[in-house]
Amino acid sequence: MKDYLDLDPQVAEEPKELRTEVMTLNVGPQHPSTHGVLRVVVTLSGEEVLDLVPHIGYLHTGFEKNMENRTYTQVITYTPRMDYLHSFAHDLAYALAVERLVGAVVPPRAQTIRIILNELSRLASHLVFLGTGLLDLGALTPFFYAFREREAILDLFEWVTGQRFHHNYIRIGGVKEDLPEEFVPELKKLLQVLPHRIDEYEALFAESPIFYERARGVGVIPPEVAIHLGLTGGSLRASGVNYDVRKAYPYAGYDTYQFEVPLGEHGDVFDRMLIRIREMRESVKIIKQALERLEPGPVRDPNPQITPPPRHLLETSMEAVIYHFKHYTEGFHPPKGEVYVPTESARGELGYYIVSDGGSMPYRVKVRAPSFVNLQSLPYACKGEQVADMVAIIASLDPVMGDVDR
Repeated sequence: MKDYLDLDPQVAEEPKELRTEVMTLNVGPQHPSTHGVLRVVVTLSGEEVLDLVPHIGYLHTGFEKNMENRTYTQVITYTPRMDYLHSFAHDLAYALAVERLVGAVVPPRAQTIRIILNELSRLASHLVFLGTGLLDLGALTPFFYAFREREAILDLFEWVTGQRFHHNYIRIGGVKEDLPEEFVPELKKLLQVLPHRIDEYEALFAESPIFYERARGVGVIPPEVAIHLGLTGGSLRASGVNYDVRKAYPYAGYDTYQFEVPLGEHGDVFDRMLIRIREMRESVKIIKQALERLEPGPVRDPNPQITPPPRHLLETSMEAVIYHFKHYTEGFHPPKGEVYVPTESARGELGYYIVSDGGSMPYRVKVRAPSFVNLQSLPYACKGEQVADMVAIIASLDPVMGDVDR
């Protein structure tokens, strides 16, 4: 058999100068690594990202405009669908805004229940973040570990609200109904296990040399850039900026709880992942404190103009029948005014701006959604990185597309 070089003498010549071309690719909108229907137009030189433009709008639902055509009570059915991973955050933020408009008084037991469910929902959201974020990097095992505990949390939600998603449980002036008897004992069992399991999550990725090489120094966002871009939540605190709405502008009684605000140092993918782990430990700490102060008592504002009367009164009181009928057909009428209430969701600052014209429906609803604002940091974080690292950077920002398009 003849030698290969004898068959093609050109192969033995000096190689000619290579010519590279810039290439533009679409990633998404149907792609698992975009964590939703996000389209990313990437300009590449080989494997290096030269430019990146996120395109949104593929999940646009018009929730804000729909809210302006529903009574204040009916709007509760829309709020959890924007951030379906931390839905209690939207329920709570909206309820707090309307309660400030109407001057509702939330009973202490209802406040405590809200804190417990909101922090449990934050834990469930962070578990999805960790499981899917590491799955994007090829780590399959942590996904199953994270979803094991998340299923236990969703079981608790199902006992309380009847739903695993879109709970419709937090109401104006309190919560829908009291906790079932089995909730607290089962929650205490989960809290005994969670600290050990959180240590497992950290050992699975933070101590992994492979993950360290893939995440440390990747997608760095300096603190001044993070502030300029409007980053909030864990993505901002990973850059070393100490801003948590629960501390800066306390709401729902968070100022009475003892917890720390974890901070990062480098603002890279590694810190953004690690911050969520540390936040989970703080959420467990808050829930334990809430259980200690969970005293018996009412769970709704007794004002009949805000809260419909109990069903047993409808059999003996004509006034109760009237209030019940007007509440569900017309709703209540907050005074004219406007209000903005910021809260801290799993993704950052979540705020509801509501304008009342004195009618039974909001005149204007505008949601300050953290995923929408955080997403604009993606081009800065990805430029100069490898295309494979772009997947890790998107995951580290933890976007929920329902929270973006609204």
